Amino acid sequence: MRIDLEDLRFYSYHGFYTDEQVLGNEYEVTIRTATSYSFFAKEEGGDPFENTVNYEQLYAIAKNSMNMPRKLLETVAEEMLDSIRQKFPALDSIEVSICKINPPFGGDSARARVSINWNIKE
Repeated sequence: MRIDLEDLRFYSYHGFYTDEQVLGNEYEVTIRTATSYSFFAKEEGGDPFENTVNYEQLYAIAKNSMNMPRKLLETVAEEMLDSIRQKFPALDSIEVSICKINPPFGGDSARARVSINWNIKE
């Protein structure tokens, strides 16, 4: 089973350079999760909301991490992944990807992306 959130948009103040920390930038976050555990009840009418990966809670984790300015996107991604692992221990794998839209290195419509993966089998 996969539960993903794609292209969440944030305006945040991450960056190594002072200008990035002051001016901020647009970011897109994608979170991909997978589990082999069957969350859903087998009996008729079973639909246990509390037993699934709640994407509203995934969004809250992403928002919280994106609201805490850091110099490195790697740090933000790792903190996000660790929070997801703590909140949803039944997950088998998690991928967090953070894309900085138009980073300040002079590229025309450039993007910089950092991704981190965790897999229970590793």
